[in-house]
Amino acid sequence: MKIVVVGHGMVGHRFLEQLEGVAGLEVTVLCAEPHPAYDRVHLSEFFSGRTADELSLVAPDFFARTGFRLRLNTRAASIDRAAQTVTTDCGDVLAYDRLVLATGSYPFVPPVPGHDRDGCFVYRTIEDLVAMHAAGRASRSGAVVGGGLLGLECAKALRDMGLETHVVEFAPRLMAAQIDDAGARTLRARIEELGVIVHTGRQTNAITGGEGARHRMCFADGTHLDTDMIVFSAGIRPQDGLARAAGLEPGPRGGIAIDSACRSSDPCIYAIGECASWNGQVYGLVAPGYDMARTAARHLLGEDAAFEGADLSTKLKLMGVDVASVGDAHGLTEGSRSCVFSDERRRIYKKLVLSSCGKQLLGAVLVGDAAEYPMLQQAVLNRLPMPDAPEDLILPRRGGEAKGLGVDALPASAQICSCNGVSKGAICAAVAGGAADMGALKTCTGAGTSCGGCVPLAAQVMKAEMARLGMAVNNHLCEHFAYSRQELFHLVRTGGIKDFRELLQRHGTGMGCDICKPVAASIFASAWNEFVLKPQHASLQDSNDYFLGNIQKDGTYSVVPRMPGGEVTPEGLIAVGQVAQKYGLYTKITGGQRVDLFGARVEQLPAIWEELIAAGFESGHAYGKSLRTVKSCVGSTWCRFGVGDSVGFAIRLENRYKGLRAPHKIKFGVSGCTRECAEAQGKDVGLIATEKGWNLYVCGNGGMKPRHAELLAADLDEETVVRMIDRFLMFYVRTADRLQRTSTWRENLEGGLDYLKSVVLDDRLGIATELEADMQKVVDGYACEWKEAVTDPQVRRRFRHFVNAEQPDPNLAYVPERGQPRPASQEERHRAVIPIARVA
Repeated sequence: MKIVVVGHGMVGHRFLEQLEGVAGLEVTVLCAEPHPAYDRVHLSEFFSGRTADELSLVAPDFFARTGFRLRLNTRAASIDRAAQTVTTDCGDVLAYDRLVLATGSYPFVPPVPGHDRDGCFVYRTIEDLVAMHAAGRASRSGAVVGGGLLGLECAKALRDMGLETHVVEFAPRLMAAQIDDAGARTLRARIEELGVIVHTGRQTNAITGGEGARHRMCFADGTHLDTDMIVFSAGIRPQDGLARAAGLEPGPRGGIAIDSACRSSDPCIYAIGECASWNGQVYGLVAPGYDMARTAARHLLGEDAAFEGADLSTKLKLMGVDVASVGDAHGLTEGSRSCVFSDERRRIYKKLVLSSCGKQLLGAVLVGDAAEYPMLQQAVLNRLPMPDAPEDLILPRRGGEAKGLGVDALPASAQICSCNGVSKGAICAAVAGGAADMGALKTCTGAGTSCGGCVPLAAQVMKAEMARLGMAVNNHLCEHFAYSRQELFHLVRTGGIKDFRELLQRHGTGMGCDICKPVAASIFASAWNEFVLKPQHASLQDSNDYFLGNIQKDGTYSVVPRMPGGEVTPEGLIAVGQVAQKYGLYTKITGGQRVDLFGARVEQLPAIWEELIAAGFESGHAYGKSLRTVKSCVGSTWCRFGVGDSVGFAIRLENRYKGLRAPHKIKFGVSGCTRECAEAQGKDVGLIATEKGWNLYVCGNGGMKPRHAELLAADLDEETVVRMIDRFLMFYVRTADRLQRTSTWRENLEGGLDYLKSVVLDDRLGIATELEADMQKVVDGYACEWKEAVTDPQVRRRFRHFVNAEQPDPNLAYVPERGQPRPASQEERHRAVIPIARVA
C-alpha cells in the first residue's frame, strides 16, 4: 500500500508511529519545514536554550528503522483525486493508495494596516522563533496581540528574552474562552506580578512607526502603545487550502470535514489534527489530534476504529501560573450552580459548576493551583456522583480528594492519559502484568510519557489496582523496617538517631540485613555527615564503601582521585602517573574526565592514597552513592564560542557538593554554551551558559536507560543556581527510594516536573530555607575520607591482605596488557584468595 502523508508535525508523526512494524507499506512524508516533527507544546523552551534537536519528537533512527521516506522543505502543491497523485512544489508526482492530510493550522493575523511591517511576527514554527530571537537582541520591548493560551505562552517567550512585555487582548479579560471573570482577574494579577503589562478591551486599528520605539499600536479608544516588536498570537485557522482546491468537502467553520474514521469526503483521503473538522468542530489541542492519528491508522489498516470527539478541558502552566478549565467552566447549563473558593492573598481561585441538584459536576475553573484537575476532569467525563459536600474538592483545609470521589469510581473506559489514549482498564491490565511503579507503568502503557499531566492520577489508579489485587502497595524497605527510605530518613533526622542499633530498637525488628544496613549507612551519612568508617558505621557499609574504592572482578580495587571540573595541573598528572607506575596500576581516562587507576591490592590502598594526598588530591568518591564528577567543557576560558566560565563554575560546584551522600550516585555537567560539549543534559544536574546567565537542567541520566534532563529554571546567576541546586539535591536525598537515580525518582514523582518546580523554585512546601541549611551543614562538615582512613590507625588496620599479618601474598603476579599492568587472571585470583584463611 502506498501512503502519502502531507505534514510532519506532532499529529503527523504520531500517525507514522502507529504504522511502525506493519509490513507491506510504502510511506512518503512531505514536510514543509526544514525540521522533522518537534514539540510545539513546549516551543517556548527554545528561548531557554533548547535546540531544535532537543525539541524533536523523532528518534534518531526512526526513518532508517521503518523505511519510511521523509522529504523536508517540500510542500504539496496539488492533489489529483482521479489519478490518486500528489504533486509537490518542485514538480514531483507521487502516487498514493491512501492520502493522509496532517497539514495543521496557520496563525491568524488581524488585517490591520501595518501588520506586515518589519518587526512584526507570528508565533508558530522554529523559524518564527529564530527570527524573533534575532529581533529581540536589538529590542527593549515587545507586545503580543492575543491574550489566549498561545498569546500568554508567547508573552513568556518575550519575557524570557528580557524584554519589557505587553499583552494586548480585544476581549475584556484574558483567556476568555476558558475561564470566567473572577478566574481571569486572578490570572491577570499573577501575570502582572511577574512584570507583564496587560491591556484588555483593546482593539488595534493600525500599526505605524513609533516615537519611543520601532512601532506604534494605535487602539480604537484613541490610546496607543509604542513597542519594538509585535507578535500576533490571536488564534489559528485550519490549513485546508490544499483540500479545498482538490474539491474536498469543508467543515462549516473551516477545516476538512471528516467522518468517525477520519476520512474526508473522498474515502481514499484522511484528515487528522487541526486541519480536520469533525461534526463541525475543529480541535486546536494535541490530544484530539493524537486520537485522530490512532483512529486513521487503525482504520487504514482494516481495523474497527472511530473518533468520537474529544474533551476540551485544558491544564497548562502559563508563565509559571497553573490554569485549568474543565467542562462547562462558564456555568452556561440551565439551572447550574457554583461553589467558589478565592484566596486573593495567595492569588488562587477555584470554582466548581454543579448541576441544579448538586449531584453532578458540570465544570470547573482552577487558577494558581490546579492539583485537583485530573480527578475533576474524570468526574465530568464519567458523570461521577458528587460527595455530600462537593466543596471539599477545592477547599484546602480538607485536602483535594473527598469521600465518594476516588479512582475506584472510575469506569474501566475512563481515559487517564489522553495524549496516548491510555484508559484505566489498560493501566489495570498493566498492573496485573507486573507493573508496580510509575516507571514500569510508563514503559508498558505509554501513560505520562508525553505532557506528563496525567501522572498523579495514573499513580492513584495503579496503587488502587495493586491493593485490589492483593499486591503489596507499601514500599517498606525490608522485613526489618516497615518504612520507606523516605520515612526512615525523616525518623533518623527528627529523632536524632546516629547509629543502627538505636534505629533498630526504636523503629525496626531483628538484626538487620544487606538491604537495610547500607541504606541506614547512607541515611546517617546524608543526615549527619560523619565518617563512614567510624566503628558504629563501618559494618553497615557495602564492599566499596568499606574499602573506599570500587572492587573489581579480580578482587583488586580502583583508585580515582578527585579532579574538580576535570581540571588538573601538569604536576598533578605527573604525580598520578608516578603512583600508577610505582604500584603497577592500569590507567584509563573515564567518561567523567578523571584518571582511573586499576589493579590496586587492598594492602596497597593506604599507601597509594597517602602519595596522592601528598600531591594535593582527595578521594573522588567513585565508590560511593554520592557526587562522582562534575564534567565541564573549557567554556569562555579557551573556547571562542563560550559565553560562560564553565570550568570555574564546575570546580566551584564540585568542591561544594563533593561530600554529599545520596540514595544513588550523582553526576553533574557544566557547558559554557548551547553547543553542549559537557553533555550537561544527560546528567543528574546540568548547567548551560547563555548570554543571560545559566540554564539549570535536572534528572538526566546517560546510563542504561538514558533520560534527557529537563529545564528547571533559566537565566540564573551563579548564586541563585547554587541555592536551587542545594534545594533540589536535598529534596532528592530526603524523598528518593533506595538506590533510586534522580531520573527514576523524577519518573515516579507524583505531580512531575511542575511539582518539582513548585517545591524547588516556589517553595510550595515551605522548606526551602531548611533544605539550604541542611546542604550548608554538609559543605561545612566535609572531610576527605581517604585522609581520615590513613590517619586513623584503627581504620588503617582494615586494609591488610591477610587478617592476621601485614605482608601481602607473594604469589600474586600481574601480566602487562598493551604496555600496562592488567588485573590478575582467574588462576591468579584463585591463588590470591587462598592465603586469606592461612596463617602467615
